[in-house]
Amino acid sequence: MFADLHLHTNFSDGTYTPEQLAERASESKLAAVALTDHDTVEGCARMAAACARAGLEFIPATELTAEVDGNELHLLGYFVDTQNPRLLAEMSRFQRVRQNRIREMVARLNQLNIPLESDAVFAVANCRSPGRPHVARALVMGGFCANLDEAFERFLKKTRPAWVPKFKMSALEAIELIHQADGLAVMAHPGLNRADEIIPALVRAGLDGLECFHTKHTPAVGEHYVRLAKEFGLLITGGSDCHGLSKGKPLIGTIKLPYEYVEHLKAAKARRHSNAPAPRSELRPAS
Repeated sequence: MFADLHLHTNFSDGTYTPEQLAERASESKLAAVALTDHDTVEGCARMAAACARAGLEFIPATELTAEVDGNELHLLGYFVDTQNPRLLAEMSRFQRVRQNRIREMVARLNQLNIPLESDAVFAVANCRSPGRPHVARALVMGGFCANLDEAFERFLKKTRPAWVPKFKMSALEAIELIHQADGLAVMAHPGLNRADEIIPALVRAGLDGLECFHTKHTPAVGEHYVRLAKEFGLLITGGSDCHGLSKGKPLIGTIKLPYEYVEHLKAAKARRHSNAPAPRSELRPAS
């Protein structure tokens, strides 16, 4: 039994609907999945229903952008209460910031004589949490770029002329927000941050786990973070970070996390209610 705990739908910057994603998960012979859309939990209800029909275990989750000591990082919140008032209020604020960021990127493109309109991007996104991939798709659909790679390389990557910095809360605020929504806070794809020195501070702030297995982690990088997770007594997770067809071949199922790690997550979730300490065997699961 395997799980994929990092997936996106068209409620953020993925291309699959929740129903399509559940179908792909079933085809990939997965036993459990988590939906981790950016700054939203809007797709979780539909994903839960689709997974129930497909006989899949579903974990409601989200992905938040945060910052510590100048380093951007993404935090996955697993088992969050999708009706938590404060979480929903903060996400609404993040979504407004995202929408304003789209408008600023389009304004910069217009200054480059690219006559793209914000409404065209929002139509492509068709969600409350738009991001750069939606701008890239709009550029391709408008005939301004041949493909998504060109859109990012010419305009949207950091240091490119239409790039706009992303709003980031502090990592401590993000961890606290996830915890008050009854969730577990996990650092996403730490190998992409290349900032292992920030992990001890995150642990002190209450970080619950590390996403050790990811499509952009080599096996050696994955094992490195397994060792770090064991050293700091953190949970181990993994996922494909599938965005559907937006990045070529769908990635769902390319990371097959052994189900034992899902059991460790569920045990940690249960302890959050009881305030019981974690057994060392669960804090340091076998790799």
